[in-house]
Amino acid sequence: MTDEDSRLHPLLRQRDGHHARVTWEELFFDLVYVFAVTQLSHSLLHDLSASGMLHTLILWFAVWLGWQYTCWVTNWFSPETPQIRTLLFVVMAAALIMAAALPQAFGDKAGYFVAAYVIIQVGRTAWIVCLLGQHHALTANYRRMLVWLLISAALWCAGARSNDSLRTALWALAVLCEYLSPMSGFAFPGMGRSSTRDWTIEGGHLTERCQLFVIVALGETLLATGGSLAASDEWTFPVLSAMAATFLSAMAVWWLYFGTSGEQATQAITHSTDPGRMGAMFHYVHVILVGGIIVMAVGNDLIQEDPEQSVTFLHGAVICAGSIIFLIGSAIYKRVVYGTIPLTHIVGALVLCLAVGIVQQLTLEQAGWLTTVIMLISAFAESRVHRSRMIKMKGVS
Repeated sequence: MTDEDSRLHPLLRQRDGHHARVTWEELFFDLVYVFAVTQLSHSLLHDLSASGMLHTLILWFAVWLGWQYTCWVTNWFSPETPQIRTLLFVVMAAALIMAAALPQAFGDKAGYFVAAYVIIQVGRTAWIVCLLGQHHALTANYRRMLVWLLISAALWCAGARSNDSLRTALWALAVLCEYLSPMSGFAFPGMGRSSTRDWTIEGGHLTERCQLFVIVALGETLLATGGSLAASDEWTFPVLSAMAATFLSAMAVWWLYFGTSGEQATQAITHSTDPGRMGAMFHYVHVILVGGIIVMAVGNDLIQEDPEQSVTFLHGAVICAGSIIFLIGSAIYKRVVYGTIPLTHIVGALVLCLAVGIVQQLTLEQAGWLTTVIMLISAFAESRVHRSRMIKMKGVS
């Protein structure tokens, strides 16, 4: 898409060289995903079996894909135009139904979940194809995208009408279809393929949207912490101590994400020779980052439910897993931003893996403090590395 294309189509954001701001419509839209993240963490909390974890993983990818594809639409098109604003609000309503159905998506509400999800993915993309018309530079890209989403929609629908094991397989295949097809430029026989170099995105807007979703996920963590404290009959020392540990773990996540890479993320996309590919990588990495935060919220719930209870292997694995997943995702994220994998994250993740065996000798409160201290040390060490990195970058410039 060229600058000329941008000027010719009234729905596209005007690329005037300034940072494209996140609009009120987009912020309003994100509120639904606070509910979706809460539903996912609660569903996982109440079903920590292998199948429950796999189901939550599949549903998390679906939630993220619905948000991610919409984020790209609002990066290209202005949400302040009536057509795109209407689209956002319709998708928002469907996302609310989808989120409400999440706990029973592999049960009685599979049909409702799939119907809402297909409306989000297929309906949104078909609407954009209609708005663009026949000859716009983005039309071919959205047509290819629509074909792949129709294929995945067929898999979602078939899964909704199948038994549990087949449903899991079909829905996992549908997720892969939607997640991997952009990597090939939505290539399809007879329709060609898109080039990421043609995806002239606004880097600042894209990174800010991802950062806001991280805030949404952290908000769920804080809501769970506050809710658990409010539900406690007596605010004993172990209860207050567990609350402090879970609160500080959220602070460590904030520190690792926002304190050591925020501004540079925008620069990485803006100055990339292939901003479209870089932007796609940012979204792919964030599904790991936010997934880690969701698992951390589950671990925090376990800690605060009964802080004086001894840790079982399963609970210890969950408590450590959230932080491990986040650190791995953060390491990949900073590899994308800075070109190097931070040693601080790798060491922190390895220590947390070793801690899985140790925490079984502790209470849930003590296990919470152990993982929190490891995360805080990782954040502190990374902030020192970040300061040195910034000094070197300034020296070079």
